[in-house]
Amino acid sequence: MFSAIGRIFRTPDLRKKILFTLALIALFRLGSFIPSPFVNFQNVQDCLAGVSGDQGSLYDLVNLFSGGALLKLSIFALGIMPYITASIIVQLLRVVIPHFDNLYKEGQAGQAKLTQYTRYLTIGLGLLQSTTLITVARTGALFGTSNNSSSCQSLLSLPPDPFEWVGIVLMVITMTAGTGVIMWMGEMITERGIGNGMSILIFTSIASRFIPSMQQVYANGGNNGVELVIGVVIVGLAILVAVIFVEQSQRRIPVQYAKRMVGRRTYGGNNTYIPIKVNMAGVVPVIFASSLLYLPALIAQFNQSATGKNPAWVDWINNNMTRGDNPLYMAIYFLLIVGFTYFYVAITFNPDEVADNMKKYGGFIPGIRAGRPTAEYLDYVLTRVTLPGSLYLGLVALIPLIALALINADQNFPFGGTSILIMVGVGLETVKQIDSQLQQRHYEGLLR
Repeated sequence: MFSAIGRIFRTPDLRKKILFTLALIALFRLGSFIPSPFVNFQNVQDCLAGVSGDQGSLYDLVNLFSGGALLKLSIFALGIMPYITASIIVQLLRVVIPHFDNLYKEGQAGQAKLTQYTRYLTIGLGLLQSTTLITVARTGALFGTSNNSSSCQSLLSLPPDPFEWVGIVLMVITMTAGTGVIMWMGEMITERGIGNGMSILIFTSIASRFIPSMQQVYANGGNNGVELVIGVVIVGLAILVAVIFVEQSQRRIPVQYAKRMVGRRTYGGNNTYIPIKVNMAGVVPVIFASSLLYLPALIAQFNQSATGKNPAWVDWINNNMTRGDNPLYMAIYFLLIVGFTYFYVAITFNPDEVADNMKKYGGFIPGIRAGRPTAEYLDYVLTRVTLPGSLYLGLVALIPLIALALINADQNFPFGGTSILIMVGVGLETVKQIDSQLQQRHYEGLLR
């Protein structure tokens, strides 16, 4: 293993890519600590010190993807979340807008236009989310309704009227520009570094939360803090192995190609397979479900009464839909993940399109007729493989919520949910890229 690492840094091109990636990662983490204009840094730090986990915040997912920068109100407060949301929206628009689907099928030129649309939408979402974040920070509810200290009620030091709007506009521009810089960093890592840039930045943000989360577990353990941390690490390693096993699992459908004569040359005649992964949807259903569950809590947040006498529906949402340790919240979360898994797989894998492409190039599944029967067979297999994949996603996503209920751990528990899925996926993909580049130059990968 150490010799493989040595080969990495002895290869000039690969060494340059890795060092470039590490440099941008360092800048990304530095930006998460630089506060935005007119932010009362001392009050933010005092409020952060008084928060036990992130259970009271409506922005756990964004805070996780920003590496904790959101609750610090830094210039990179929004993190990579606007880009992720924009990418998902553009991908979903392929289903409802034929123009987007045609661009996707045009190849590199069409993909470039879709990327440009994603960039524009990212900036638009950055403006919207930064405005919402500043509004919530001004009301003092950024750290949850239960945190009513004077520090949490005065996070911003905006200019006095009538110039207050100038400070707000400057903060919105700064945070939106930070989103643009993060997007640029991700694209530069993809182009000149190693791995997928956006995924690497998300991986970095989540990894940066590992030590604070374990410190929270230790603090909640009291006199048994060390034993609790060791137990969590052991369980976490078991979960990690299980997630890697499932993420690598796939159903291989054999495909044969008939021989074709083109002029004097013979094409085809080879055997291959269609890999259908158990978890084809990745982490997207978890993001969908989390975002959808935040909407009721966000609506209730803006309909709370200053006198404390809230409408009955607001109290019901606050009691049942804002805390992850609530059984109803867990059940709805699990069912949403299962439903969104089927939905996302249905729009990303088209059996009819795959069957048509196979028929066009003379491919067929042994024992299945080409054309419509092949599409029906692929749909049959996909539906059944997706069931265990959706249940797996739901169970993994519930791990941090169960930890929250049992040991009062941080909702961004490092060994479950979105965290473990992204870290495993990004880690495996990055290692594969490094391994392939090593094999091109030394005929040996990371492992012999």
